[in-house]
Amino acid sequence: MSKRKNNSQTKDQGETSVNLTGMESGRQKETTLVKKIVLSILAAFILLLILFGVIGYQYVTTSLKPLDKENKTETLVEIPSGSSSKAIAGILQDEGIIKSAIVFSYYIRMNNETGFQAGNYEFSPSMTLDSIIDQLQEGGTASEYEGTKILVKEGTSIDQIGDVIGENTKYSKEDFLAVIQNEAFLTKMQTKYPELLTSTMEAENTRYALEGYLFPATYDFPEDMTLEELVEKMISTMDEVMLEFYPKIKESNRSVQDILTIASLVEREGFTLEDRKLIAGVFNNRLAIDMPLQTDIAVLYALDEHKEYISNKDVSVDSPYNLYVHPGFGPGPVNSPSADAIKATLQPTESEYMYFLADMKTGKIYYAETYEQHLKYKAEYVD
Repeated sequence: MSKRKNNSQTKDQGETSVNLTGMESGRQKETTLVKKIVLSILAAFILLLILFGVIGYQYVTTSLKPLDKENKTETLVEIPSGSSSKAIAGILQDEGIIKSAIVFSYYIRMNNETGFQAGNYEFSPSMTLDSIIDQLQEGGTASEYEGTKILVKEGTSIDQIGDVIGENTKYSKEDFLAVIQNEAFLTKMQTKYPELLTSTMEAENTRYALEGYLFPATYDFPEDMTLEELVEKMISTMDEVMLEFYPKIKESNRSVQDILTIASLVEREGFTLEDRKLIAGVFNNRLAIDMPLQTDIAVLYALDEHKEYISNKDVSVDSPYNLYVHPGFGPGPVNSPSADAIKATLQPTESEYMYFLADMKTGKIYYAETYEQHLKYKAEYVD
């Protein structure tokens, strides 16, 4: 009996061993198969990345070259006034002058090319990007149309834009101000351009919600265009310009209203991009310690008048725009800033400076880390 039992146990153990070995062998095969599948997928993914990379590289490379070196046939291309660089790139692609509007836009951005002018141009597919850019900066022939051109200068306020419209069109300044303060119109614009206008529509104590949001440029104003259409063109142009800056604004943890407010001050305080970046850095240093920005530009807006110098009485004016009294950004922009001023605000030069002073005779700006040094410059160059 004992021997049979032992034999039976031995047999069961042997069968169990065989079964376990078979299961382990099956798992190994399954694991091997999974590894092969994963490796195959990874290999295919890497090949796709390489393929897309090669295709992308070739696309960009060819887009930087003339579209067709042999085709010297010139095409008349009209660049409307107020066109952003992105809009110009789209026109050139649509007219068969360049291969890619996207690559052209990045090219001019990376090379900091600006100053493109409206007008009629004769371009051919054989032209290089640099040649096209040179002509756009030199200017084309004037476009012929029935109507008026409205020039919105860099650093001008809504009231000043209203003056231009009143002096050059059949509409009055009051007509223009009625449009830019119409609640239904403002709501419609916010719905169409939410990324641009939401923060200003939520702001309090602003004189005009659209102050700073009408991009400075020259606009065609034909007879059949309404004031609403003209204002929307100014807004849409600002939105196109701001597309480049929206990601950076989000990174800054500031609103569009904050950035355009500082940009409007930087626009009038400095003349060169270098000075504007330094001034933006000074403003950041003051904001960091809750020090008032103390800018004459905001005080002049609060006073609603033009003066070469402001007095001690002026800097005590009772207004939320008086940034000698109130710390922070204030209600909002005080004029229409240029793309350069916006760029300077988002790319400030870091320094220890807390003060700056402009010599009105030479235009040179003197920067100081201490109030004592600032007073010394003031006594030497202003008083």
